[in-house]
Amino acid sequence: MQRSTPLSQRLDWLTAGIVVLLMVLGLANILSATGGADALAEGWDASSKVAKQLMWIGVCGVLAFVLVNIEGEFFIRTAVLNYVFHLILLLAVLVVGKKIGGARSWFGVGSMSLQPSEWAKPATALMLAWFLSRGDGRLRDLQTRLLATIIAGSPAVLILIQPDAGTVLVFLGFVFAMYREGLSGNVLIVGFCALILAIGTVLTGATLIQYPFIGAASAIYLFWVLLLVSGALSLLLAASASVPRRRKIIKRIGTLSLLSALAFSAALHGGMERVLKPHQKDRIHVLFGIDVGNPDADYNIRHAKAAIGSGGWGGKGFLSGPMTAYGFVPEQETDFIFCTVGEEWGFIGSSAVVLLLGALMLRLLFIAERQRSHFTRIYAYGVVSILFMHFLINIGMVLGLAPVIGIPLPFFSYGGSSLMGFTTLIFILLRLDAERFAVLR
Repeated sequence: MQRSTPLSQRLDWLTAGIVVLLMVLGLANILSATGGADALAEGWDASSKVAKQLMWIGVCGVLAFVLVNIEGEFFIRTAVLNYVFHLILLLAVLVVGKKIGGARSWFGVGSMSLQPSEWAKPATALMLAWFLSRGDGRLRDLQTRLLATIIAGSPAVLILIQPDAGTVLVFLGFVFAMYREGLSGNVLIVGFCALILAIGTVLTGATLIQYPFIGAASAIYLFWVLLLVSGALSLLLAASASVPRRRKIIKRIGTLSLLSALAFSAALHGGMERVLKPHQKDRIHVLFGIDVGNPDADYNIRHAKAAIGSGGWGGKGFLSGPMTAYGFVPEQETDFIFCTVGEEWGFIGSSAVVLLLGALMLRLLFIAERQRSHFTRIYAYGVVSILFMHFLINIGMVLGLAPVIGIPLPFFSYGGSSLMGFTTLIFILLRLDAERFAVLR
């Protein structure tokens, strides 16, 4: 299929159709979560969240039309400018932004609130794709890896200052895109080890607070276990190495690993005690079943599980969920929208939504792998990484498998900024994919 073929025949309509279906299903659930049958009985209210979401869907329809009619080369040539512009927006929101829920993450525009961090995601994905595609698209040397990390990490640092920890976690997903482009698998192993160490630090730190003597003994015990294990592994590897020089390197790596682990553990514990707010720390402790002495600490999770569990196999029916109708679950039209799905549609409906989101991500992976352009392939993996992190954290949070942090479910949750951000991500990719036979670089 040549570039002279009409654009309508080159676009991936299956992906666009999945996106539209998700938007429609999301709108139906927002209706349930924000008044349901009562809202329908009272008639149309232009100031309601359903009306606003419908307006945003219309805006995103126009945005999608504009994006797919822009030459793909434009996104490549403006990637740096676009990235810098969004960094400036992230800096500006720290100064003149509106504070909502303890975070200065929004620009107030009349009655609307716009969140620039949602638009920084496609800008970062484009910038990372531009940078990595300049060479052969591979992360072979330390300098390239470091610069790629800085590109992905700079917006995350500015967002962390707001603070918005949930969005910061999304930016960690770019490691999957970099892994596809040659990043060593050891990075993922180190990340997994850091996760295990973080869990151990949280559990040990909680013990230190609750039972000072036992906690101190546990901390000392953990330290010596780490020391003995690290020393034993280093000696074992050194003994198996035939070259003396290699033995020295292995010993140094073992010692450095131990010191890094201890420093990471100490920094994490200090950060939890001095940086996190009490309710944020309580949410993390509740996740691991630690008693925080606050009966309301697990309020969101407790009611979210109750709402989902009450749906059974087939659900209560559309607009018929009592916990949804009476607002027992906070933020049920945004961060906890999946509770409405579970209560009204049951296990079958929830599974259908999960499968639909999974189908979207698999389709995007298919699109990524059929590209001839390094830029488009890297960008496509960046898009999938962002969607996957949103999917994983949001549903994990609702099911009590992740801490409660503010992060929307793609194309489902209420909010114009996130909907525009996801639309931008997808339809830039669809335009680039439509030009894949031109081999963009």
